[in-house]
Amino acid sequence: MTLSAKEVNELKHAPAVEGVLPEVLNRWSPRSFADREVSPSDLAKILEAARWAPSSYNEQPWRFIVATRGSETYNKMVAAMVEFNRTWASAAPVLILGIASTKFAQNGTQNYYALYDLGAAAALLSLQANALHLATHQMAGFDKEAARKAFDIPEDFTPGSIIALGYQGEPSALANKQLVAMETSPRERKPLSEIALSAWGVAAKLG
Repeated sequence: MTLSAKEVNELKHAPAVEGVLPEVLNRWSPRSFADREVSPSDLAKILEAARWAPSSYNEQPWRFIVATRGSETYNKMVAAMVEFNRTWASAAPVLILGIASTKFAQNGTQNYYALYDLGAAAALLSLQANALHLATHQMAGFDKEAARKAFDIPEDFTPGSIIALGYQGEPSALANKQLVAMETSPRERKPLSEIALSAWGVAAKLG
């Protein structure tokens, strides 16, 4: 028997850690989206959160192409996806393509941190969505050159990821057993001792 959306959401919650924001612990990336629209006011709040992300030299290199279901922009974004992602992401009411300017506006030199900064903006976007009880799923599986052509993206901008945004749906609505299995499996993370280091291969002493 497939778990319900509520049961999956509870399964995906990270273990409680005192002092860590609930929006961080509760955020996960569903593939099943409910047939429910995202309000324009909530969408504006989510993008506003991204707007206030940190960036190198305050360059703010991110741009977001925002597509709502039924629009030509939405159809172009779905068409750029790989088939696997298209099978589930085309149910999300909103798709957002993140793009980064690869050159500094102040002097035209290469900005090697542009995608890093775009990632920071996308992280804040996802956390704000979670605070509004919305779900996000970021995907790399799309044809970047097809997206560049479809949206006339200049050469000095590079696509980062497409973000599916909406309300979590029932796992049973997914197209096949593989997707259902991915949706209902527990989340896993590397231990903190493996990622927080005092020297290479040496865990940092945090307590």
